Amino acid sequence: MSTELEELYQEIILDHSRRPRNFGEVSGADVRVHGDNPACGDEIHLSAKFGSDGSFEDIKFNGHGCAISQASASLMTMKLKGKSRTEAEQLIEAFHKLVTGGTPNSGPKLGDLQLLGGVRKFPQRVKCAMLPWRAAEQAMQERSGEATVTTEVG
Repeated sequence: MSTELEELYQEIILDHSRRPRNFGEVSGADVRVHGDNPACGDEIHLSAKFGSDGSFEDIKFNGHGCAISQASASLMTMKLKGKSRTEAEQLIEAFHKLVTGGTPNSGPKLGDLQLLGGVRKFPQRVKCAMLPWRAAEQAMQERSGEATVTTEVG
């Protein structure tokens, strides 16, 4: 990664962690998912409201954790809001491949999310970046009520 790209990466991560977008609680949420990463203490509380077609009508998060988990959640909510279930599933898969070093497909454009690809060099940080995405995936599976997800295999 070039020095300029590393600086941009750090700038965007810090911006989204300090001033997260879609931070809060969705009023009248269909589902709430509590996600935690016991290895480092990150916690994400995701709330989502679905459209009649299963799309993410609204999605927000709150919680606390490292800059990577908070920035990932902020960027994720921006990307998923308004997306159909199929589009959301494709984004989740593409992001997972990005941060784990898998072979990307010709799927959705990740935009600023590409900057989080650098975490693949740090296996413990992959869990930080993936935590909000696992919560969103769980939200789509549950569709209503409350659920919990963790980064640890149990």
